[in-house]
Amino acid sequence: MNNVDQLKDKLESSFIVFENELNGQSKSPVHKIRQEAFKVFEEKGFPTKKDEEWRYTNLRPILKHDYRIFTENENPIDFKDVKKYFLTDVDTYKLVFIDGVFSSWLSETTHSKFDICTFSSMLDKYEDVSEKYFNKALPQDESFVAINTAFAKEGAFIRIKKNETVDKPVQVLFFTSKLEHDAFFQPRNLIVVEENAEVTIVERHQSLSDHNVLTNSATEIFAEKSSRLNYYKVQNDGPNASLIDNTTVQQFGKSVVNIGTFAFGNKFVRNNLNIMIQEEHTESYMDGITILGEGQVVDHHTLADHKFANCYSSELYKGIYDGNSKGIFNGKVMVHPDAQKTNAFQQNNNILLTDKASVDTKPQLEIFADDVKCSHGCTIGQLNEDAMFYMQARGIPAKEAKALLLYAFANDGLRNVKIKELRKKLNKLIATKLKVDLDFEL
Repeated sequence: MNNVDQLKDKLESSFIVFENELNGQSKSPVHKIRQEAFKVFEEKGFPTKKDEEWRYTNLRPILKHDYRIFTENENPIDFKDVKKYFLTDVDTYKLVFIDGVFSSWLSETTHSKFDICTFSSMLDKYEDVSEKYFNKALPQDESFVAINTAFAKEGAFIRIKKNETVDKPVQVLFFTSKLEHDAFFQPRNLIVVEENAEVTIVERHQSLSDHNVLTNSATEIFAEKSSRLNYYKVQNDGPNASLIDNTTVQQFGKSVVNIGTFAFGNKFVRNNLNIMIQEEHTESYMDGITILGEGQVVDHHTLADHKFANCYSSELYKGIYDGNSKGIFNGKVMVHPDAQKTNAFQQNNNILLTDKASVDTKPQLEIFADDVKCSHGCTIGQLNEDAMFYMQARGIPAKEAKALLLYAFANDGLRNVKIKELRKKLNKLIATKLKVDLDFEL
């Protein structure tokens, strides 16, 4: 039996243990959904390169470790040890989880005009919300979604009620403490932005452990009529941390959804981002910046699914790859027959800094309507030598000239970041990844 099969067996035995610990909840509608999801995983198993959606990605190096499925937060975390991962220059609500367990003393929640609390609280207190939204957006046939749904227990629950605007951003942070073993986590998030409501959210996963950590995160988002959502994912974890992130948005009439994905670290990241357009006159923005170094892999899969007319989507992903890093971008825009007057834009631009770095890019348009404006494209290249020569001829050292050009190349990916303090932090992360100190901000 190989290591991947051993992990599958461990998940199967762990699910039995999980069920036994639920007591009366094992007969609940939510657990029936968990059971159905686990059956999907048992039938499908882990994806391989034979699966079209995973053809560029070998998961065996990620799945070979002896992960512990259940773990307590064995090592407490002091705020001073993780302060740098927070947005500290702006007041925010905070949902903080340590080793999969909610940390009330590091968090700031509310139930006043909106609910900013935990997924477990939602399951306990808001049965109507669970029945209406839980497991209604994510694809049911995706193996990692199925695993997450089967073990869904804790994560963020954010519900912004009708006509309410959240007065400050919401930070959602998942920390792994200094564990003495490999660990596999399954955070589950549910976000509901009701009619004419607005919220801005920043999500981050951060491991403090030297051991291998695999986080399998799943997020369901419902953007109701005329709502506004800004959602930023900061991915800059350690060299032994891997992340598989499945996020699906159900977007309704006249809503505006803006999602930014900023990948600077981790051993391996897979981002599946799906925006499902459910009514007319929506606006959807997907932006991403990826800057990778030695041995890192980031795999972006996106979908803008246009089912209705008069909608707009814009997607811009920038990638910079150093060492023997690898990038993957598979972006699909689907325009259904009834989605007339769709305006969809998609662009993926990449720079390879070494001969060992690589990127597989596959922008796709599938259009079944005739009155649309759709465009897509991709580029893969190196730094512009003429621009380098021009800057060096004016006294800028080669290292700084290279960093400035790369900085300017990536900066478009920050076009929709609404939080000034987050923009500053992202600028600093970009400068750090490019190994240069710059005394200005773009």
